[in-house]
Amino acid sequence: MARFFYIQVIWEDDLNARAIDQWTREIPVSAGRGNIYDRNGELLAGNVAAYSIYARANAVTDAEETAALLAGALSLSYDDLLSKLTDRSRSEIVLVKRAEKSVVEQIEGADLAGVYYARDDRRFYPHGSLACQVLGFTSYDGSGSTGLEQYYNEYLAGEKGEILFETDLVGVDLDGATAAYIPGEDGLDIRLTLDYRIQALAEEIMARALAEYSAKAARAIVLDVTDFSVLAMVNLPSYDLNEIPRNDLSALNALSRNALVSDVYEPGSTFKIVTAAANIEEYLQGNPNAYATNKIFSSSRTRTVDGTTIRCWSDHANGKHSNQTLAEALNNSCNPCFVDIALSLGKETFYDYLAAFNFGRATGLDFSGEAIGMLLPESTLRDCDFARIGFGQTIAVTPLQLACASAAAVNGGYYYAPRLVDAIVSEDGAVVEQTQPVLVGRTVSEEASRILSSMLEGVVRDGSGKKAYIEGYRVAGKTGTAQKYENGHIAQGKYVSSFVGYFPADQPEYLTLVIVDEPQGAYYGSTVAAPCAKEIFEGIIDLLQLPPSEE
Repeated sequence: MARFFYIQVIWEDDLNARAIDQWTREIPVSAGRGNIYDRNGELLAGNVAAYSIYARANAVTDAEETAALLAGALSLSYDDLLSKLTDRSRSEIVLVKRAEKSVVEQIEGADLAGVYYARDDRRFYPHGSLACQVLGFTSYDGSGSTGLEQYYNEYLAGEKGEILFETDLVGVDLDGATAAYIPGEDGLDIRLTLDYRIQALAEEIMARALAEYSAKAARAIVLDVTDFSVLAMVNLPSYDLNEIPRNDLSALNALSRNALVSDVYEPGSTFKIVTAAANIEEYLQGNPNAYATNKIFSSSRTRTVDGTTIRCWSDHANGKHSNQTLAEALNNSCNPCFVDIALSLGKETFYDYLAAFNFGRATGLDFSGEAIGMLLPESTLRDCDFARIGFGQTIAVTPLQLACASAAAVNGGYYYAPRLVDAIVSEDGAVVEQTQPVLVGRTVSEEASRILSSMLEGVVRDGSGKKAYIEGYRVAGKTGTAQKYENGHIAQGKYVSSFVGYFPADQPEYLTLVIVDEPQGAYYGSTVAAPCAKEIFEGIIDLLQLPPSEE
């Protein structure tokens, strides 16, 4: 009785499953993969109806005729098909994947014994290469391989279904038996924070810069300063998501990499935003070592630290860069002034600010493969290296880290976790999961942020960022020109030109970081990158019909 109870009750589900597996053959049915939309409902990744065609050799009654018909319909070799259709050592054989519906209808009309088909949709990207490194792509089996397709695969994938056929022991369909259909459960859709209009605009502008300066790469981020939602991410060169170069893995890895998130670089003078923010906050807090906003820096072109001479990019001839305040040092992008600031604040204090601005750790973006940057341990840092951090050398950051730090310096001091997805939604548009802005911490006070922003507005109005100026709009920002290193030495003639800017300066909403890697000819950030930022801002103004500032 105990054994009878065990078999009938405890073992029931397992025995039923074994029995069904013995008298049925399954054809998998792919679930509909969820769509990806931008913040306005524009489709960025969807599906095209397609089907996989299978055969069971044991159930094929006339292999020659079946092979002939399939060879014509599928454009496959007759001999290969005949070999597969007569190979009775295998149960199901996949003849072709992702065939069009017209092909399936042709085969269905021939009523071929032992030949079956099932839904197997093909992924389609309506805008081709748009945001390709952000969206990512799927593998041959339909699961996410890179980008958001991979990160949110659990939501997008859904649950596969099956078509069950009752068969005899060797797999031949039973007469009079009907197929059982177990439908798949379609995946959920995701709605991004990206605005495809801003994304397309930024890609077009950066493509022109890439061509004009024969650069190695051109990149840009557009960030909502109020909550760090990502409006655009541009990585050029790019590729068409509908024509993925799967046969060249090295090219595919290079083209599909989201360098804004995964790669690091020395930011150069754009990092002076962080140094200035730390100094202003310490000055407001009464730190006697901090430079007052009206204090005059030494006009010397050089500073010597640990026996190492650090020079300004300018020769300081004819009184250039003399009698500078902090605002003027930002306008002129004078390196020695920021050496003075870093050394005056000291390693411990300055590293506290680097931690507050989230350097040396991930920003928390909902994306795989985020780098944490390179920040030398405070305990091992030489003074000469520490001095260089003040103006953006001896530290490596991701572009995303710099964009977020800059935003947190000018938005009142609020550092949020950046995000790419706004919501998970069902097919009928109902919100299943809503993402919310996450405040990571405070960087500086609102007063320090306000003072800094007024200075950065001066950089665009009067200083090195003039080519980002837009009449009637309060644009602020900072240029950067960083030398590149190879094998531990400066690579002659190789630079990274950049500009980080935002508007309106008094109530920041839109921030962009523009990076042009190894431009040929002109290479200063003020010449190469700032005009790109201006075009992006002008495009946003036109798209969103933003009125001029009252002042």
